[in-house]
Amino acid sequence: MASEANARVVPGFLDYLKVEKGLAPLTIAAYTTDLAQFAGFLQKRKRTLLNARRNDVRDFIQQLFANAVDGRSVGRKLSALRHVYRYLLLDKLIEHDPTLNINSPKQWKVLPKSLARDEMDAILSRPQVSSLRKQDEALAARDRAMLEVLYAGALRVSEIIGVKLEDLKLDLGYVLVRGKGDKERIVPLGKSAQDALTEYMKHSRVVLMAGKTTPLLFFSRGARKLTRQRVWQMVRAASVGTGRNASPHMLRHSCATHMVENGADLRTVQTILGHSDISTTQVYTHLALDRLKNVYQKHHPRAKAR
Repeated sequence: MASEANARVVPGFLDYLKVEKGLAPLTIAAYTTDLAQFAGFLQKRKRTLLNARRNDVRDFIQQLFANAVDGRSVGRKLSALRHVYRYLLLDKLIEHDPTLNINSPKQWKVLPKSLARDEMDAILSRPQVSSLRKQDEALAARDRAMLEVLYAGALRVSEIIGVKLEDLKLDLGYVLVRGKGDKERIVPLGKSAQDALTEYMKHSRVVLMAGKTTPLLFFSRGARKLTRQRVWQMVRAASVGTGRNASPHMLRHSCATHMVENGADLRTVQTILGHSDISTTQVYTHLALDRLKNVYQKHHPRAKAR
């Protein structure tokens, strides 16, 4: 490809990354791909890596964000460009570094996606079944309970498939969750989640076990452990018809965002989410503020200029 040929105008660069910088092979491979992508971007502008300007780098980064590339990946691509231009300067192949004074993407600005409350209501009411088969009814009840728990407690996928029956304290209205680093936290469950769990526990769990046993709260047919992919498929199927392609993580983000919108303090939200640092939780104040501004612009009679 022409872009790959363009990227190879830097002889010795890969050896420089490996020997001088001591970068891992996977990082070098990623940098090579990033460099080829930027070279292809420049080619459309009839430029090369050797005569790129600062505006080219800025426009490249802007295009990445416009294409919904996450902040971490953008940061890595910018790091690859900084390495190559530092190398070109040392080799005296260029006189100016076009990556100078370009700030790295700030991770806190990459706002997580959340659902509106009416979208969330539509998803929670989605898992219905008209089949008379007990297995199908049991699966629908399980899915309803899982969706309610994902949203009520802002659980990650790995957390919900790992919850054990002994972790559920339904009479007390909470569940014990093991998060990242095996850290435990107590997550409260609202009435909707409690009702869905009660229905699931009363009629459906034993049907899905099919005579087998398991310590897990949620599982697949025959007491088999659920996979992460299956949970993603279930959430995606529940979001069909809502206009959004939802994921389990969007339910987690929606829980946090809606709590902040309703006045919850960040420390409480931090505890529910299991964040070790409150700065990670502060992103939800930005989400809530953005939505507040959008609602204001839409509904206040003097919000728009005449």
